Amino acid sequence: MSRKRFDDLDCSLACALNEVGDWWSLLIIKQAMLGTRRFVDFQRNLGIAKNILVDRLSRLVDNEVLVRFDAGEHGTRYEYRLTEKGRDLLTVVIALRQWNMRWNGNKDGMHLVDKNSGEPISEVAVQSAQGQKLSIRDVLFVDENGQPLEQAG
Repeated sequence: MSRKRFDDLDCSLACALNEVGDWWSLLIIKQAMLGTRRFVDFQRNLGIAKNILVDRLSRLVDNEVLVRFDAGEHGTRYEYRLTEKGRDLLTVVIALRQWNMRWNGNKDGMHLVDKNSGEPISEVAVQSAQGQKLSIRDVLFVDENGQPLEQAG
């Protein structure tokens, strides 16, 4: 079964989902954030089938979320590292984690803390330009001319 692509949708969210939207890709990205580098370690840590892992790693490399390089050990052995584009997904990964913890609880016992202080990180929030926390009721979706977008349908 092939994955649905959103190439024809004129939507920033759809474009992002084309690159990292399936669950395996986000889990691979999270593992890379934890320091996983080698194929065998991704496979062991995630319990993912080899063919699926090959496909997702290739897609993430093609989309410049990960970079693959020859580690130079015992013949050709590759490692995968997050690019700047991949590291920028930290906010997305943390927001999804925090959303899950709010609605489903902590499923893995992991806690996220500031590396320097050891203090828990703050909740990811949408903020105004002045730093005020915003809810969906405070946000207006507008087009490039500043005109409100209406619900389709």
